[in-house]
Amino acid sequence: MITRLDLRHFKCFRGLRLPLGSLTLLSGVNASGKSSVLHALGLFQQTIREHEWSRRLLLNGVSVQLGVVSDVVDQVYGRRECEIGLVHAHREYRWRFRGDRSDMSMGVSAVHVGELDFGEPKVLRRLMPAGSGKHPLAEHLERLTYLTAERMGPREVYQLDDPQVAPVVGPTGENAVSVLHLGRDEVVLSALRLGDRPPTRWWQVIGRMEQFFPGCGLSIEAIPHANAVTLGLRTSLSTEFHRPINTGFGLTQVLPLVVAAVSAREGDLLLIENPEVHLHPSGQAAMGEFLVEVAAAGVQVLIETHSDHILNGVRRAVKNGVHPPDDVLLHFFRPRDESKEDERPQVESPAIDLAGNVDTWPEGFFDQFDKDTSFFAGW
Repeated sequence: MITRLDLRHFKCFRGLRLPLGSLTLLSGVNASGKSSVLHALGLFQQTIREHEWSRRLLLNGVSVQLGVVSDVVDQVYGRRECEIGLVHAHREYRWRFRGDRSDMSMGVSAVHVGELDFGEPKVLRRLMPAGSGKHPLAEHLERLTYLTAERMGPREVYQLDDPQVAPVVGPTGENAVSVLHLGRDEVVLSALRLGDRPPTRWWQVIGRMEQFFPGCGLSIEAIPHANAVTLGLRTSLSTEFHRPINTGFGLTQVLPLVVAAVSAREGDLLLIENPEVHLHPSGQAAMGEFLVEVAAAGVQVLIETHSDHILNGVRRAVKNGVHPPDDVLLHFFRPRDESKEDERPQVESPAIDLAGNVDTWPEGFFDQFDKDTSFFAGW
């Protein structure tokens, strides 16, 4: 598990040292840096997968499109350099990246692994110095799933791709149906299985979808002479299967998330933006509980959310003993404003106790409901 992410001169961060748990929830106002945390990890994944022997960090690829160096490096302090550090299995890794401000990738100018300083390595494999031994972190990053908020909508036809080419659902969920269909007989992690269903991916995904959409059913049919399938969705036990476009939009938005979670192996890392998208408040709370279950099964989960219902679902799962509170971390982000004297930290980290209580509620931390209700109470 990755237990810490360090950023220096990356995006809006002059410096950040962020602890990560088995489930980490990122919250805060828009443009405060939450997505930048996910982007930093996504950059590693796309560089490793798309160019295994690259000596440059790819700023634009399948998972993340960040533009040029001037869009990525803190303009006040960094100019042309930034650093990203990770702590994995008690070993610290740190990379320094450098590039001209108009470049669309950044060269690796220094690598540190533990106490070893490799300077500017001439050969890198999976962004690790060649000949420096085996690094489980590299495989961990390569298998990372980054599911963005801009998920693919309903489609008439879904492409099938070899699992070696598309091993995860993809940033917009574009591979979710392929991952589900081709891996339908794969056995799901024992700690994540629903006991009333067969242990395979297909039946476990259907069971999980029913938790969010009672009566939901799935049907996948191969298209003859094509590497493609059609997806049928049912919203009630009394109805037929329909084309995705004729069902509630939430089904096709939640399906990639469920497939990603149910398909994960122990030790995998899931990055999920806005898991609440197109879900009713009760479904959002259920999603928070589900993601804690995923973390409890040994899959590291990092979510960025604006939903207090997601938070309350997480709190409820902790109170019900699904996962220890020490392994569930909350981080609240504020925008950095160099023009004002603001001594508050850029990131605050409230804690959850065994009863699901949150110890501190910083200004702006899921407090809008209280503000609104107090306004109407005094009307």
